[in-house]
Amino acid sequence: MRVGAVRRPPAAAPPAWFPRRQLGPDVITPARKLQRRGRTAALLAAAFALLAACSTSGPDQNTTAAADPGTGHLHGLGVDPADNAVYAAGHHGVFRLTGKKAARVADRYQDTMGFTVTGPSTFLASGHPSPADPEARSPHLGLIRSTDAGRTWSTLSAEGEADFHALEQAGSTLYGFDSQSGKLWASTDGGRSWDQRAALPLLDLAAHPQNPHTVWAATGRGLEHSTDAGRTFRAVPAAPGLVAVDEPEPGLLIALAADGRVVSSRGGQTWTESGRLPEDGEPTVLTAVTAQRLLAADSTDTVYESTDAGRTWAVLHRPSAAADNH
Repeated sequence: MRVGAVRRPPAAAPPAWFPRRQLGPDVITPARKLQRRGRTAALLAAAFALLAACSTSGPDQNTTAAADPGTGHLHGLGVDPADNAVYAAGHHGVFRLTGKKAARVADRYQDTMGFTVTGPSTFLASGHPSPADPEARSPHLGLIRSTDAGRTWSTLSAEGEADFHALEQAGSTLYGFDSQSGKLWASTDGGRSWDQRAALPLLDLAAHPQNPHTVWAATGRGLEHSTDAGRTFRAVPAAPGLVAVDEPEPGLLIALAADGRVVSSRGGQTWTESGRLPEDGEPTVLTAVTAQRLLAADSTDTVYESTDAGRTWAVLHRPSAAADNH
């Protein structure tokens, strides 16, 4: 299946497979995030209602900027090595961030839950199609890939089965946390086939290409560690409650604590605080492009960048009041 671009649609009935039950605003706390596992498909109904309400004209007619739903809650950040551009993935599409503005790529409204940049203009993602996508066949996209910086996507595997909320490429091994099974999946052929491994509740994954068998999992309450490629995990006793973690260098962990602190560790036994996210919202996403260059987002859907390992932060994108309605 090729996931085509979908422009803002006129109000219409959702497809037959589309879930009818609606939920309230998106969850923003780590504890509530854990409760959302397995319920993501129901959020699609709320997204459809929002898009339908914003669409008072046909797709070829002009709509106002205020009608745009914005990014929605952000689930992934990355830098395209082709041009050093920052991309953000959220409930209402994939966005290129320039000049503190977020431009939706290809006018596509897919609900992008998992997201990672794996090479020049090459992205992997998961989540759900726009409820108005005429090509959509299931509420779960499985694993999809773009080789043109998000303009077009192709399905690789697990369509209708998996909803990856975290994706991590570690050399030849791709890890994905599937919210439907509650298990860590692993692939050694680029995501075309999968092996299901440990079951555990997690918010984020970290691994490094030089040691792909070592996997770290942030759970919101702490940190879990695997040395057998995700088949088994053990708690890291000294770790604080972490909502996001990354491994930009072998053995170096950089993470976001639930209280907004930026912490780092060599091996997970001792932790050092280097800074703190601005107190606009609860921390949700962290990507360590390098040990010094960090990207982060919070529950207000604001995106920040640090070039000094988290000591100071600059705003890359802050949603307007009209768009901040996820």
